[in-house]
Amino acid sequence: MLDLNFVRENLDTVREALQKRNASADVLDDFTRLDVERREVIGKADEVNRRRNESSKEIGALMQAGDREEAEAKKEEVAGLKGLQSELEDKRKELESAMDELLAGLPNIPAEDVPAGVDESDNVEVRKWGEPGKFDFEPLDHVDIGEKLGILDLERAAKIAGTRFAILNGAGARLERALINFMLEVHTTKHGYTETLPPFLVNRTALFGTNQLPKFEEDLFHIKDERGFALIPTAEVPVTNYYGGEILDAKDLPLKYTAYTPCFRSEAGSYGKDTRGLIRQHQFEKVELVKITLPENSWDEHEKLTADAETILQMLELPYRTVVLSTGDLGFGAAKTYDIEVWLPSQNTYREISSCSNCLDFQARRMNLRFRRAGGEKPEFAHTLNGSGLAVGRTWIAVLENYQQEDGSVIIPEVLRPYMGGMEKIGG
Repeated sequence: MLDLNFVRENLDTVREALQKRNASADVLDDFTRLDVERREVIGKADEVNRRRNESSKEIGALMQAGDREEAEAKKEEVAGLKGLQSELEDKRKELESAMDELLAGLPNIPAEDVPAGVDESDNVEVRKWGEPGKFDFEPLDHVDIGEKLGILDLERAAKIAGTRFAILNGAGARLERALINFMLEVHTTKHGYTETLPPFLVNRTALFGTNQLPKFEEDLFHIKDERGFALIPTAEVPVTNYYGGEILDAKDLPLKYTAYTPCFRSEAGSYGKDTRGLIRQHQFEKVELVKITLPENSWDEHEKLTADAETILQMLELPYRTVVLSTGDLGFGAAKTYDIEVWLPSQNTYREISSCSNCLDFQARRMNLRFRRAGGEKPEFAHTLNGSGLAVGRTWIAVLENYQQEDGSVIIPEVLRPYMGGMEKIGG
């Protein structure tokens, strides 16, 4: 969430940021109106309170002077002022609630070096790793490979749950588990993250903290009871909210967590997109990376987090490229995002496998996550970062497609074999 004072004092900057994001800036006119009304109401309430205090003193003096009639009249005046002050207080709360709702709907300000653009076509490639393999045969997509090997069953998954679900069997399920264990081990032993296993259900406060609410309500799977739970769309939600409402010690930052969780998304608005296979599922697995950092270190930590995610693809020897998202493709809460895209031979293109974002203090303000420096200084808002390290299902797809053989088998990447019981290939 943007700071109210920042918006008030930098309206032109916020307006420009909204325009860069291809969003309407008309909401800022409502902000200005609400802000003026709120300050007018506060001024009136202060004046009424001043008059009440003066009248109360006058009542005491009149009582001492024995002028009871005048004192009673003053008491009636004070009672009227008390009622007026109550009305003004209710109006102030109403205006502040409207202001909070408006601020909650404003996206983060893009960093200065984020390229301007309309959509994903304006994203800018910053680096590339590995060369796409060349096949002596027509490469199959992961669905054909998986079904022929008997490790992927989409038809029965649809019977049980519906479209955009999958069942992995045998070596397919083991490969998914191997990828999870491999990623967690690399991030904990090589990159210094602490593994955590958070709840898969969260409340509305947590969803607001990481800006799923109120904007992305329809993307969530809600539990229909009075507690207001929803299934997590990403481990970013419970892990980033871990310290919400707390004041951390600056010397303990950065905090670095990695978590494996299933993730659940309704994919609202994605009708007709990636309907074949595992690219876009209602339920999928992900290993998430989350950092809570000092403001002055968050940009360096963003580069390191992105590199940590890239390391997984390098160790798996999967070709990829990294792009910086343009303002038109930037997520709601992010100031800057790198997308890591893995090569998929069947599509002859790179597809997103991780988004690594620096949200600055945007999320920390929403969840009131602060830290205090040495010497008892005033608490400051921390910076939060997150990224996939990696999306497990899409990594599974990339392994099948990039390591497929002409006889239909799939070679297991060498780094995964210890997690596969020494298995060197699936099928064949």
